[in-house]
Amino acid sequence: MRDNIAFLELKFGNIYGGYANFFAISDISLLVFDPSTNRIFIESLAINTDVDVVWVNSKTNELGHTIGRSRQVINLRTRRKRSFDEEFSLNEHQLDRAFNNIRPTRRYIKSFFFKNFRKYNIRNIVTFDGKRDIFLCEKSGVDFRGTKIFDLQKALNKEFNYLFSLNKLGVAINSRFEDGYLTSNNQKYWIHPIAARQLRPRTAAWDAARMFLIYQEFNDYHDDFTMKSALLVNKIQKAKEAEEAAKAAEEAANPKPPVVEAETEAKAEEVAKPEASATPVADDAKTEE
Repeated sequence: MRDNIAFLELKFGNIYGGYANFFAISDISLLVFDPSTNRIFIESLAINTDVDVVWVNSKTNELGHTIGRSRQVINLRTRRKRSFDEEFSLNEHQLDRAFNNIRPTRRYIKSFFFKNFRKYNIRNIVTFDGKRDIFLCEKSGVDFRGTKIFDLQKALNKEFNYLFSLNKLGVAINSRFEDGYLTSNNQKYWIHPIAARQLRPRTAAWDAARMFLIYQEFNDYHDDFTMKSALLVNKIQKAKEAEEAAKAAEEAANPKPPVVEAETEAKAEEVAKPEASATPVADDAKTEE
């Protein structure tokens, strides 16, 4: 009997107006897969505390390629969102209050993992670029000793020499959730209605689900996975080349007027002046340069 596998995904952000390198966890999801029965379980934890954090969201095109990023501020207690102001900062007293509000959440995070590790007998965890995820969990007191951690993105990068994103691979395997089933190119899994409510776009649960499908395609349908991923990379490269060609054609059709350097203008003025010009005139010209 094969061991259960848990797919771990976190959402986190830095405290709004605080230190850029201090991150607070906002959501955790564990998708647990039982290979002996093909059953899927989803356990999630939403941190509920009065702290504003900054979420960085990727904007992607139809190929899953990142074309931009946006920042959004969310309050972890109310889940209300507002626009991000780059100039906003907290004073020392406000920052201390935010840290005090975050501190008790470590107990909830530690309890969440302890309960689910025992409930599902988890010995294997899969992450996607999960070094920071694991670090943030360990900082909250989670003990991963005795647990094998596999970084899927790292394994894919080693094999294909290409740094795939979760968004790109989701497109390559055609991941989707519809009519109660989590599906991809070669897979189809029924999801219990209670778990299904968690599978919403841009959530930790949905990212964990996509990670699971990618992992299964990579291991069980390796040749098809390799072909579909290569086709996607080729499409992205062709789209980039077409965009660059269109930009070059636009620049050629609408050339910018030549920029006259200040030094050239100054020299032209010197030539136009009579030889009897006083020395201070030349000094003024140099000053204008």
